[in-house]
This record gives sequence, C-alpha cells and structure tokens, in this order.
Amino acid sequence: MSRQMTLKQYRALDLGIFTLLLCLPEVLVVLGSRIWFPKEMYTLSLTAAVCAVVMVRWGLYALVPAALGALVFCMASGAQGEQYLIYVLGNLFCGVLYLMVRKKRWMRLKSSVLWCMLYGCLFSLSMQAGRALLAGLMGYQADVCMMFFTTDILSTLFAVLVVWITRRLDGVLEEQKHYLLRVQEEMKRERANARGMDV
Repeated sequence: MSRQMTLKQYRALDLGIFTLLLCLPEVLVVLGSRIWFPKEMYTLSLTAAVCAVVMVRWGLYALVPAALGALVFCMASGAQGEQYLIYVLGNLFCGVLYLMVRKKRWMRLKSSVLWCMLYGCLFSLSMQAGRALLAGLMGYQADVCMMFFTTDILSTLFAVLVVWITRRLDGVLEEQKHYLLRVQEEMKRERANARGMDV
C-alpha cells in the first residue's frame, strides 16, 4: 500500500538533501584549498549559494543549513572557539534576505535576471556582514573585519552563479508549496485531457 509523503516529511527530506549537498563538498573544498593553496587568502564556501536556494524553497528554514555550513567550514579549516561563534551566528544574518523572497516576491527572481543576481550577491554579503559585525563586537580590528568581505569574493561570485543557473531549472528556485500545487494542477489537467481523448 503506497503512502503519500506529508509536507513536513517532504520538507525534512529536501532540507536534508540540500544540507548534505552543502556539507560534503564544503569539507572537500576547504581541505583541498588547505592542501594545494595553503598561502591563498581567498576562500570558497558553498554555504551562501546553497542557502540562497533553500531560502526560496522553504523560507527561514534556510538558517539551519546556514548554521551547519558554517560549523562544517570551521571544523574543516581548523578554526578556534571564537571563530565558530563568528561564523555560525554571522551566517544567520542571511535571514534578512527573506524579505526579498517572502510571499510571492520570489517570483521576481524568475522574471528578472538582475533581481536574481542581486539576490545571490546580497545573500552572500549578508553572511559576510554578519561575521564582520560580530567580529567587531568581539573587539577585532576594522581591517580584520573587512577581510570577511575581501577573502570571500569567490563565494559571492559562486552564489550569484548558482542562483542564476537554478532560476532556469523547473521547480528548483521556487517556493515549494507553490511548486507542489502547480504540479498537482498540471497532473489534474493532464488526466482531464486524457479522459477527453478517450471519449
């Protein structure tokens, strides 16, 4: 007997998959850069890119992979205690970007390339701003705080690229309740058309 998945189960599964897609490559990227480019100041993190997509799909639930992504990044890069706090809490500042996608505002990402790229850029910058602000509150010098922006340029470019690509894929950069209802309606129409052809 087949049992349909509930929305909560689907959301948990979807969040789990995206978190896995974030954490495993994040570890590989960090370890790879430590081995092959140990003197490079620039870092590449996948967290902003993945969480920007998740926020469109599930809103503020994106804060879960945002925090976990920071945790994995810190563990893989051998961070100290304070850095864990700065990265994990700093990443949560991306929550302000929910204002760009809540209700039906996410649809603008599909219709406007500029809006889509701005969203990806601001998503990454919001995380960096969160880290810089927390570092400043903890007494770090201004030049150290600014490094959260300068060293993460690649992460910002990657976030913009991922958001731009996913907007072109059906159902990926789409609020998931809307997506499920849309698919359900399409299936109903197809069944109705099939019945009409049988008559």
